[in-house]
Amino acid sequence: MAAEDEDRPRKKVAHEIGQDLALLSIEELNDRIQLLAGEIERLRAAAASKAASRSAADKFFKS
Repeated sequence: MAAEDEDRPRKKVAHEIGQDLALLSIEELNDRIQLLAGEIERLRAAAASKAASRSAADKFFKS
């Protein structure tokens, strides 16, 4: 099964945390800012959803 994973094309990483930014153009930097801002919003939405689920479960089990 590991050999199958190696044969698949790998998804290009759009941004790597901590990578050198010196060689990127202003457009590339702005694109990455948009990408990461979208990801932050996605993470916040997931956290809010989990918090709501946890709150509902807490209310259910405390009753």
